[in-house]
Amino acid sequence: MAAPNAQQSEIRYLNPVTVDVRKKKYCRFKKAGIKYVDYKDPEFLKKFLNEQGKILPRRLTGTSQKFQKKVAQAVKRARHLAILPFVTDLMK
Repeated sequence: MAAPNAQQSEIRYLNPVTVDVRKKKYCRFKKAGIKYVDYKDPEFLKKFLNEQGKILPRRLTGTSQKFQKKVAQAVKRARHLAILPFVTDLMK
């Protein structure tokens, strides 16, 4: 049998121990001073949609509640005017 110190040094983990260092989420609208979300700008609105065309939640984008509502309204208006698709396979 090996010495106790040898056993402790041979302990290996399946996955490396990682420490999550997350960047602080911020509202890009407040930081940039944007007051109006333009529904006629599809490239800007695509930043808030996933590949299927669904609106990303606040917890992923970091957008404040006030601007998340404005983004959702702008996306819905753009979809209604056929600027953005309702559903798609690959948007980005």
